[in-house]
Amino acid sequence: MDSTRVTEHPTSHERRQPGAGRPPAPADPRGALLRSPEQSSTLPGAAALPVQARTGDVPMGPGTTTACGKHGPTGGQASAGTDMSSSPGSAPSPGSPSAPGTGAPTPPPASPGPEHSQPSATEPDPHRPRPAPDGIPAQPADEKDRPSGSPGGKDRRTGQGLPPGGPMPMRRDGDRLRFVGAATRRIARGIDLDEIVMGLCRATVPTFSDAILVYLRDPLPVGDERPTGPVVLRLRRTDRIPEERDTDGGFMPALHPEPSELQAMTAELCEVRPGGALAEVLRGVRPVFADAPAARAALPELLGDDLAVPSGQRAILAPLRGRRRVIGAALFLRRPERLAFEADDLLVAAQLATHSALGIDKAVLYGREAYIADELQRTMLPETLPRPTGVRLASRYLPAAETARVGGDWYDAIPLPGSRVALVVGDVMGHSMTSAAIMGQLRTTAQTLAGLDLPPQEVLHHLDEQAQRLGTDRMATCLYAVYDPVSHRITIANAGHPPPVLLHLGGRAEVLRVPPGAPIGVGGVDFEAVELDAPAGATLLLYTDGLVESRLRDVWTGIEQLRERLAATAQLTGPDHPPPLEALCDEVLDMLGPGDRDDDIALLAARFDGIAPSDVAYWFLEPEDAAPGRARRLARRALSRWGMEDMTDSVELLVSEVVTNAVRYASRPVTLRLLRTDVLRCEVGDDVPQLPRLRQARATDEGGRGLYLVNKLARRWGATRLSTGKVVWFELNRG
Repeated sequence: MDSTRVTEHPTSHERRQPGAGRPPAPADPRGALLRSPEQSSTLPGAAALPVQARTGDVPMGPGTTTACGKHGPTGGQASAGTDMSSSPGSAPSPGSPSAPGTGAPTPPPASPGPEHSQPSATEPDPHRPRPAPDGIPAQPADEKDRPSGSPGGKDRRTGQGLPPGGPMPMRRDGDRLRFVGAATRRIARGIDLDEIVMGLCRATVPTFSDAILVYLRDPLPVGDERPTGPVVLRLRRTDRIPEERDTDGGFMPALHPEPSELQAMTAELCEVRPGGALAEVLRGVRPVFADAPAARAALPELLGDDLAVPSGQRAILAPLRGRRRVIGAALFLRRPERLAFEADDLLVAAQLATHSALGIDKAVLYGREAYIADELQRTMLPETLPRPTGVRLASRYLPAAETARVGGDWYDAIPLPGSRVALVVGDVMGHSMTSAAIMGQLRTTAQTLAGLDLPPQEVLHHLDEQAQRLGTDRMATCLYAVYDPVSHRITIANAGHPPPVLLHLGGRAEVLRVPPGAPIGVGGVDFEAVELDAPAGATLLLYTDGLVESRLRDVWTGIEQLRERLAATAQLTGPDHPPPLEALCDEVLDMLGPGDRDDDIALLAARFDGIAPSDVAYWFLEPEDAAPGRARRLARRALSRWGMEDMTDSVELLVSEVVTNAVRYASRPVTLRLLRTDVLRCEVGDDVPQLPRLRQARATDEGGRGLYLVNKLARRWGATRLSTGKVVWFELNRG
């Protein structure tokens, strides 16, 4: 096989490589793994890779030897970093100077020659380090590896001096391949847009360029979208070599202009003119040097006229093309004292641009999917909790993972007639988009059933029927509770859900004994409801199984730990002061360990304040013409007893209008109830299911103005349909 076509493999599974016991090559601080000079000189096949001749090279004479004798003196030149002399003890090759002791004259010591001149057999250190490709800076070389001739050494290609402690340039194509591999791996690690753009910048500066500017379309198109309007590029990120580097450590000096100047002098927005020079370069897709005719006209359009681009082949403009269209551009810059880019560096820039553009495309698609999933979950959960009379609420929701923010857990609080509130928590099997969609349907069904004021067991029965209509494998657990602040009672029905925990005012926490029931979706199962005391100051905690069950513990162990955690938290505030709801929710979530996040978690906490009997006035009124007058007198007495005489006129007027509408159509006694809390609430119930509608009465109408007065004078009002009729209510601000 021709040795010039042997591919170099750093490692092999078949035989031990030379230098395997040496320490690994130092890692580039920006992500590229480069070989040290000591390792490079001993790699197999190192002498087999030819180096093309350059201007100023001295041809090999008959007194020099080559490591690849196949080409002969003029058949090709070996890498400058390869040992060209014969190994000690080996026979001299034909045409080479005779070894000492053979009688042949010994040649004089070789003087420092050009870059590709070969070392003689008598050179003191024949194992010279191999220079790196000139397009990619390597790791800093030790002083013993530097070229001689000047304090800082000289570049063997140009003869220019190298800065003290600066990196040795590399020239081999294998180094470019290793750099591209390391850079693309770093870019591919990013999952969102900023991580990918940062990976591109950190992988290329300073390993490939001294500075980089990344422009992206604004806005970025998503998927198959066809953007309308002009193409606008926005400067997304810039990166450059920092101003101050430790020269003793071998870092390069700063690039000019300064970072702030580079950002300020560059145009942040650039509109790509159709048919312009920049549009032509972007349409061509291939990277171009800055001195190319198309790039010379395109760069001022992209950067503005204030930023001067280094002359010659010291800048590469690379379009970023995604799956279907160009989505931006990247500009790689090198300072004037650095070696210019080569033609092979265009291929490197093309690889970096391609991988970055495809990664950006995928990141945009992933971001859109994550946004849709997050919005779906957010809209299916309550945006804010209501503030019903006599109860305070707090909630938490945690997805199973940040990368999948959708699930089947939900919670809800629904105000009911008579100042009651329905507390709901449920869990659909799985945490996928399908589970979230089913959860949304069940939650909407539960809200509709709650508006009908059905008993909790009836609500679960209808939810079970709805789940069976959605599919045979649509399973969910649910707990539905109704709290009445006037009677200080709570009615609970359960469908295969973990039981709630009640934290009493004195600090005692108990797991409520409720019938477990069967999950929703099983079908043909009766649900049972229990009525329990809900004393003032107590806190009811509803949750999903993700809080108490994981791979490390079973559900009942988790429930016991939850109960103990609630009791311990209540001891911190004392027996007479319950812990704040928000802090209590945070304390409950803190009980989760590292392996306890296997499922979504929904948490709903309700603090029962209740309404004292002295703040409630309740009457039955017969549906007769005298009922409105009697309602006004009863309301006036209650307000006088509460010391709220200043509200008498407004309350009498509104009570009279609402009771008059109820008496006109009712066939059974009408109920009137006044509740004194932070507001004054009036509720009028009758047995007519039709809800009143607000309308504008005409000038000739004799009625139709009662609800108009209620709407103008009341703080808020509403009407709720019951299973036996309806309730019309309104609230007035106190004082």
